[in-house]
Amino acid sequence: MSTSEPPAWPHCGHGAHPAVDPVGCRGIHVPGHTACLAHLAGTDRNAYLASLTPGASIDHRGTTFTESLLNDLLDALRDPMAGAARLGDAGFGSATFKGDAGFGSATFEGTALFVSATFEGSAWFESATFKGDAAFMSAAFEGTAGFISATFEGAAGFESATFEGHAAFGSAIFGGYAGFGSASFKSHGGFQLATFKGEAGFQLATFEDYALFELVTFKDSADFSSATFKRDVEFGSITCKGHAFFGAATFKGRVGFGLASFEDRAWFASATFEGPAWFGSTTFKKRAGFGSAAFKDSSGFEATTFRDDAWFESATFMKADQLGPLTCAGQVVFSGAVFGGPVTLSFAARRLECRRTRWSSTAEIRLRYATVDFAHAVFEYPLTIAAEPDPFVLSNGRSLAENFVPSAYDPGVRMASLRGVDAAHLVLSDLDLSECLFTGTVHLDQLRLEGACTFDTAPSAVHWRRWLPVRFTERRVLAEEHHWRASQLGAAPGWAHGTGRVGPLQLAPVYRALRKSFEDGKHEPGAADFYYGEMEMRRHADDIPSSERKLLTAYWALSGYGLRALRALVWLGAAMLVTILLLMAFGLAQDTPKQTATGTVPAGGGKVTFEIGTDDPENPTGDRFTGKRFEKALNVTLNSVVFRASGQDLTTAGTYIEMTSRLSEPVLLGLAVLAVRNRVKR
Repeated sequence: MSTSEPPAWPHCGHGAHPAVDPVGCRGIHVPGHTACLAHLAGTDRNAYLASLTPGASIDHRGTTFTESLLNDLLDALRDPMAGAARLGDAGFGSATFKGDAGFGSATFEGTALFVSATFEGSAWFESATFKGDAAFMSAAFEGTAGFISATFEGAAGFESATFEGHAAFGSAIFGGYAGFGSASFKSHGGFQLATFKGEAGFQLATFEDYALFELVTFKDSADFSSATFKRDVEFGSITCKGHAFFGAATFKGRVGFGLASFEDRAWFASATFEGPAWFGSTTFKKRAGFGSAAFKDSSGFEATTFRDDAWFESATFMKADQLGPLTCAGQVVFSGAVFGGPVTLSFAARRLECRRTRWSSTAEIRLRYATVDFAHAVFEYPLTIAAEPDPFVLSNGRSLAENFVPSAYDPGVRMASLRGVDAAHLVLSDLDLSECLFTGTVHLDQLRLEGACTFDTAPSAVHWRRWLPVRFTERRVLAEEHHWRASQLGAAPGWAHGTGRVGPLQLAPVYRALRKSFEDGKHEPGAADFYYGEMEMRRHADDIPSSERKLLTAYWALSGYGLRALRALVWLGAAMLVTILLLMAFGLAQDTPKQTATGTVPAGGGKVTFEIGTDDPENPTGDRFTGKRFEKALNVTLNSVVFRASGQDLTTAGTYIEMTSRLSEPVLLGLAVLAVRNRVKR
């Protein structure tokens, strides 16, 4: 992150006051008087003061001022029309102000040099105007530093300054660069209603007591990198029109950004919030970065608006129990973040990324509009991801505004990936899983799906393969199967393309686990779809023997793995029709065999014994396809379906035809019944 450097303060090389530390001369070359008022006798001092006129340049570096001496000097420079002192170039480098220093509404028309100055009492610059650069670097304010309503038209340098008392910059206007880098605020630091028109630099600044930035306006970049806030700090209602940098800042007390507005990028990377952090109703118009930030206490983002991306990558939330409800027009990134306690996340966002995010306690994520990437997330306790059907309700009873999306946009939530997740404690509710990647998910059989969780389906359009019409029956299908089938040579239209390289060998156990999950949830029809997918993947896998593949292919062709009742019934009807035709053609005898009685009369008389027999059936000849023969064949076939003998007289061929029918057709009927049962079972 690059920030603008503070303006260069050219060394003056001035020869006056050789005893003064050369650092005190850093900042300006101050022409004009070099007299040391502290060493002038009364008559000479009066003569010197009488020679001054409003707007004169003065140089009193290293001088020790009492209250009366400073007042005499300012009275000599007072403009009678304005009623306040008017100075040209003013050199007070390394000066010491013993009592209160009251510059009041003085106007500094040139450069004002207070480098390394020491204010042992209070320093009053209320409503003062600095038309040139103002240099207070390394200055020491032992009492109150009052710059309320002061105007800095040039650069204002307070780098390494020390504020022992209250630092009051309320309503001050900084027209150029405002540098507070490495400054130390040991008491209150108040910048309420201040306006920074140029860059504001607070790098490495230390606020040991309250810091107030309410209603401050930053029209250019504001850099608080590595700043330290040891007690409460309030940035409420600030407006930052340039970049806002709080990288590596440390907030040891409460920090509030309520109603703040950041019109350019805001960076809180590696910032540490040791007390409560409040960002309620804050507006980030461009990307907001909280990467690696540490929230050690509660953090509030209720009604926060991110009009671009919100990055919380690798951030730590130790005690956050509620994040949101908030809106984000871009993506909310929590990849690598850590949540230490129970938390509820409520977002209306375009995308939520939680890759490798870790939850150490229970969590609930309630979303609207979002696409969720949950790959490799880690959680040891129950975690719920649910779609919120209605707009979120804030603590004041109002609904969260969702101005970032068109009114017709679907508020549903889509899951993009669960790869690498241990789903043993995961609950998904009312989510769209049509594009979700499941491969690599652990304990997927323990995943709980509640509400209306939807999956993608197989394309229903009919296409031609080798001059034969092919149509996929509608069923729940994983996105990875879509991607695999679309990548195959001669793929049917309607399968969605993807970038993954997952094949049937990896998809079969995924379907198996989801089937068990649905079965445990007493959702048998849904489980049936995943059983179908599992069998399909087994049939297409490269590692199974050809005999098993042929058996699975036959199982699929005859009844859709026992799940397609219509297919089994069609085959049953076809088998029965073939049986009827074969019986009519070859199985039924030409005529009903006649019974004959034969016996032998003993020669000497006595008892006659008769044997009753039936003639062998004759093979049919002539017109075999008659209505009467059809009725007989149908009777034989229907009895075969239910394992019953028809009692018809059959030829030898007909006997074998009936045996085959009694073996195959009841199986097809059983497959049809099984398919119906799988669809209606609960």
